[in-house]
Amino acid sequence: MAENIYETIIVGAGIAGCTAAIYAARKRMNYLIITDKFGGQFMESGEVLNYPGIKETTGVEFSGKMEEQLKFNGVKVQTDTVLQKIVKKNGNFLLKTSKGDYLTKTVLLATGSHPRKLGVIGEDKFQKMGVTYCAICDGPLFGKKDVVIIGGGDSAMEAVDFMGKIANKIYLIVRGDKLTAHEYLQESVKNNPKVEIIYNANTTEIFGDKFVTGMKYEVNGEIKELAVQGIFVEIGRVANTDFAKGLLEIDEHGHVIVDCSIQTSVSGIYAAGDCSSVHEYQYVISAGTACIALLKAAKYLARGGKNG
Repeated sequence: MAENIYETIIVGAGIAGCTAAIYAARKRMNYLIITDKFGGQFMESGEVLNYPGIKETTGVEFSGKMEEQLKFNGVKVQTDTVLQKIVKKNGNFLLKTSKGDYLTKTVLLATGSHPRKLGVIGEDKFQKMGVTYCAICDGPLFGKKDVVIIGGGDSAMEAVDFMGKIANKIYLIVRGDKLTAHEYLQESVKNNPKVEIIYNANTTEIFGDKFVTGMKYEVNGEIKELAVQGIFVEIGRVANTDFAKGLLEIDEHGHVIVDCSIQTSVSGIYAAGDCSSVHEYQYVISAGTACIALLKAAKYLARGGKNG
């Protein structure tokens, strides 16, 4: 597969990767878009109310619209391909994946991020047996049950909002002394009679039999328990950048460092969306940075591999 030298390879097919692929297709570039999972954050988002030009939608509906647009532009996503390593080779880049090697003149990384784990006793044991990281994906399985949602940011509030009509009781475990989500999300949560907010709480253990039956948390040095059947962990995300370590500069949070041209520390490699050091997990920002990255990559190629 390495005989064909692509002008660019886009890694990832969330909103960033899809946006870049649409622009690459319209510019008639010799490109490839590869991913191990289509959709990225689309498949984990609830309501989407802040994307320009779209009054109201959901992540799943948005994903469907994106698929239609990809087909319209002739974009074919190659799936089941996991990026393992990027190597410089004779002025180009060799991408080593689970399906083989690919050679390209530029790389556009849109690998996104994955949920951050609590790192407590029982979390791994009960994953998919009551512990989940996606309310949109798994929420309907917990109909009329008592659940815990851990987190105080936007994703936690969105999970509470989604579970509001599904669960019987919702305990919101917040590590700090206040919520950090957007005000409109906070208002919705605080006005929901099903929700009990527990502040300054640190989760210490998840327990159960075959499935989750409860959790322990610590408040002011005292260990307390909640009897619940579901636990939704919504404490942020970790950038998918392990493959880039040793080649690209990575910040203290694990994101690929980019400049104002969305270029990484290595000329010819760009990073857009959640995996980049832009540090803003918003659809519109992911799409915008991907657009910039693709256009800058095209100019880089037009200059014969030189920045301008």
